[in-house]
Amino acid sequence: MTTPANAAEPKQSLAGARLRKHADYQRAYTAAGRKRQSSSMSWFMAPQPESPDGHPRIGLTAGKVLGKAHERNRIKRRMREALRRHLDLIPHGVDLIFHPRRTVLTIEFTKLEAELVRILTQARTESQRKRQPAPSQ
Repeated sequence: MTTPANAAEPKQSLAGARLRKHADYQRAYTAAGRKRQSSSMSWFMAPQPESPDGHPRIGLTAGKVLGKAHERNRIKRRMREALRRHLDLIPHGVDLIFHPRRTVLTIEFTKLEAELVRILTQARTESQRKRQPAPSQ
């Protein structure tokens, strides 16, 4: 059910901002350095050294350990929708990879969204900190 406000609002998509190739995932894992943890997912953030436009890219993984195909697909759909709603918070010039846990399947959507906003805010802060030159002495 859509409300008139939602119907008038153009729907943004993650289609152009997704990691798709295995090589891109491997490069991001290597460049990320360390894995970050939250209550319902782990995530990696890697800079994009070769990207001329600097558009952020998002990768989602849902391995078979999370459940059957329909459960993994539901996890990915929920994650994509929560990310789509906060595209403006994704820092530029980075690749973000999310590894959701099984709790994403049952957690309230508002809590999932709040956790993603917290992660994206943290990623943006870290990205800005890395771009700033070190203070000279």
